[in-house]
This record gives sequence, C-alpha cells and structure tokens, in this order.
Amino acid sequence: MKQLKTEAEYREAIASNDLSVIVFKTTWCPDCHFIDPFMPDVEQKYAATATFYHIDRDELPDLCSELNILGIPSFVAFRNGQELVRFVNKLRKSREEIEQFIDRAAAVAGALPSEQ
Repeated sequence: MKQLKTEAEYREAIASNDLSVIVFKTTWCPDCHFIDPFMPDVEQKYAATATFYHIDRDELPDLCSELNILGIPSFVAFRNGQELVRFVNKLRKSREEIEQFIDRAAAVAGALPSEQ
C-alpha cells in the first residue's frame, strides 16, 4: 500500500478513473495495527478492483479535517476525484467488514459512467 505524504499526492490519487481506496491511520493507533497483518491479502484479493493508499492522519491533519476523518482506521473510496463511500467510525474493523466496504465501493464505482 503506497503512502501518500502530501495533499498533492492525495489529489492525484483520487483523480484516477479507477477506484482508489485510501486508508487513514496513525502509528500510535492499536486498531490500525490490528488490520496490518491481513491488509496485504485484502489488497491482493482486490488488486484488479482498486488501488490502495494510506495516509497518516497525524502527517496531514488539515486534509483529514477537511475530509472529516475522526475515527481511525478509516476507509474512503474515490473515483474521478469524487468520494463514493466511506467506512469511518471509531471501532476496530474486521477483514470481513473491510471487504464488504470494498465490494460496496466497487459496486458504486461500477454504476457510474466512466470518464476518459
């Protein structure tokens, strides 16, 4: 999962015509570390569906404030610069919940017209 370190990198990532999933985390968050062991498998499973990125909420606080990212880890899906769906709360996320979120994001992205 590629880390986005600047707002410019974030804006470029979400502008894609492909589905982009951004995971907002921090280094000190135990629930963020809980997902670390299985996220590579999730990324691999959905490699043809989405591109995955992560942002350290503490490194880009203004962006996270703009996006109203309060609980972490948080997942937000984008396509063509538009937010499609989000999975944001303060609770620990299971692999099943994350995969359900990605399936929902893919369904929403698939229902939208493609921009060239």
